[in-house]
Amino acid sequence: MSFLDSFYSVFNPKKAYERQVYRKFLDEASRNYDAGGYGRINARWRSINESGEFTDRWQRDTIRARARDLERNSDMAQGVISAFKRNVVGRGFTLQAKTGDPDLNREIDALWKIWCRRRNCDVTATQNFNQICRMAVGRKKVDGGMIILKRYTTGGILPFKMQCLEVDELAKEQMTPQKKGNRVVGGIEYNEYNRAVGYWVQQYSLDGMTVDAPVYFAAKDVIFYFSKSRPSQVREMSDMAHSITRIRDANEFINAVSIKERIAACLAVFIKRTPPLSGGLGRSNAMMTPDGKVDYAGKTLSPGMITEMAAGDEIQVVNPQGSGADAGGFLKTQQRLVGTGQGLSYEATSRDMSDSNYSSARQSAAEDGLTYDEERELLIECVMDEVYETFLISAVLSGLVEIKDFWTDKEKYMAHVWVASPKPWIDPVKESTANKTALQSGQKTFQQICAESGRGWKDVIDDMAEAQKYAEEKGIDLGGIVYGKGTSSQQAAKPTTAKTG
Repeated sequence: MSFLDSFYSVFNPKKAYERQVYRKFLDEASRNYDAGGYGRINARWRSINESGEFTDRWQRDTIRARARDLERNSDMAQGVISAFKRNVVGRGFTLQAKTGDPDLNREIDALWKIWCRRRNCDVTATQNFNQICRMAVGRKKVDGGMIILKRYTTGGILPFKMQCLEVDELAKEQMTPQKKGNRVVGGIEYNEYNRAVGYWVQQYSLDGMTVDAPVYFAAKDVIFYFSKSRPSQVREMSDMAHSITRIRDANEFINAVSIKERIAACLAVFIKRTPPLSGGLGRSNAMMTPDGKVDYAGKTLSPGMITEMAAGDEIQVVNPQGSGADAGGFLKTQQRLVGTGQGLSYEATSRDMSDSNYSSARQSAAEDGLTYDEERELLIECVMDEVYETFLISAVLSGLVEIKDFWTDKEKYMAHVWVASPKPWIDPVKESTANKTALQSGQKTFQQICAESGRGWKDVIDDMAEAQKYAEEKGIDLGGIVYGKGTSSQQAAKPTTAKTG
């Protein structure tokens, strides 16, 4: 306590108390965050810190069910899901084996194409490999992830096949581990390092009813495709979790506007009557009922109608005004926020390019591409690489591919790359000019440009050489057509103009 405070405490205790109180609140205000306060604005904002699994487990199933409901009933949700499936997988990926042996590479590539057919890769024989990848991306957006079991059966070109399961099929009630000392959380068995060593899968009939006790699968035979955002997270959470409330609000708003517009489209007519007449002659009896009352029940308005009313009756028209024009701005804002929450631009989720030009479209495509690349990286590393390696091992074990030193140098023979399907250009002239400039200035290599177009650079050169050789056999100068330059023989054949002295 300072000298001044001591002085006030003796002669003016009230003043000393006020000084202490104000000093206390001044110290708190100078060292606290506004976001951590519980004042009037944040009074109802209550949150606690828990582990990722403890936070997710209580609402995981509810959020998944609501996301699935929006998947079935919301075009805005489908806009997000379809955008990821179109751009992460698209028309699929082309495998290029990199064993160092060109003949072996071609053999593996050819066998892979055959295995990717639905009757060879899918245990149910209903989806090919690209379709399974698209489904996996969609299920991750909605459910939070997907499970793929490695199955070894007969009936295909290789024993290895895939069985796709939904995350609901993990037996979350299972508590007893397969191995003593492990723990089972959410149907997944973990060792002392929190590494998944096995999965407990609930058995269901075709109609979705539980039929048997859960079955244990070792982790080496399971691919669990999901995103991990916290170190303590052990299971999936729907990628749409932070967007479903906004999508739901937009759906409710659309329904409300739709109902209001339907009401506004109705033209209502009310008849204002004079006291009913009891009889008489003339047109006052034209619409009288047997009991002497004028009746308009069942009468409707039709285009171009001409009719008469009872004497003294008057028409009052009710014509509701709609507000559909005001809904566009609100929905566009909602769509932008939903896209932002998913890391996408408004144009990518809405397919509305009315406000875009070439520069803005290119910028949006570049930013969206980073989001798709992140998803594609997880899909390739978690699913596609794992499937390919199991495929190659199965091919070697079954004798379809003969590699003598495969087991001693397995990493060498498993080397490969995935070439994504090309995307259409926004402006072909500008895009091709930019690629030409980048190639000539050294900013891009020929290999990079070919990869962006979805083809291997060696395949491109082989195709060019084959086309040029065939053209020469037919007497066509393909080089002159492509590069704008004639051959020397053609130049020599051109007539020359004699010089005059």
